[in-house]
Amino acid sequence: MTNKDISKIIIKLRRAYKNFTRPSVTEISDNYKDPFLILISCILSLRTKDKISRLASERLFSLAKSPKQILKLSLAKIRKLIYPVGFYRIKSIRIREICSDLIKRFDGKVPDNLEDLLSLKGVGRKTANLVLTLGFGKLGICVDTHVHRISNRLNIVDTANPLQTELELRKILPQKYWLEYNDLLVAFGQNICKPISPLCSKCTIRSYCHKKAVKFYR
Repeated sequence: MTNKDISKIIIKLRRAYKNFTRPSVTEISDNYKDPFLILISCILSLRTKDKISRLASERLFSLAKSPKQILKLSLAKIRKLIYPVGFYRIKSIRIREICSDLIKRFDGKVPDNLEDLLSLKGVGRKTANLVLTLGFGKLGICVDTHVHRISNRLNIVDTANPLQTELELRKILPQKYWLEYNDLLVAFGQNICKPISPLCSKCTIRSYCHKKAVKFYR
């Protein structure tokens, strides 16, 4: 796929995006503009529907908005606040570990580089890249299941997993699109290009799509 085709796809996705609910972490970013809260909301959003993680984030942040404040909450209290996000028991432990680590190693501040972010327990490349892009406005490509799936369906990449997709997109995708790419594709994936039976009849970029691995569509 050429850069010209990618540019046309991005333009169409921007238009479609206006009709979609924004991803939960993007909303947290817009509301608070705080790398720490973006980091925690990312942890909560993993393997959890946006509506649930959005509400869980708001409940937690209504009582604590910094590593020190969160550490003042008991583990049971954190569990109660973030329930029913996926793996809420493990996530409550991870959140406290991250907060403690931030205080001990980074003076309570979220690091602004990929290496240090990945050194935090429970933080993978998806979360680290999202914190870099949304929290610090730095270049990064966050690849979740939506980005991996749609990038392959469009034949922008031909990869087997999200890590391969990220590395290939870093070579192929013009940098001017890096910051918005995840946001656009996540919203599109949640509303149109779904994992099973995507709504191809409503897709504004279907003329560019190769429908790779799509067996059924509407």
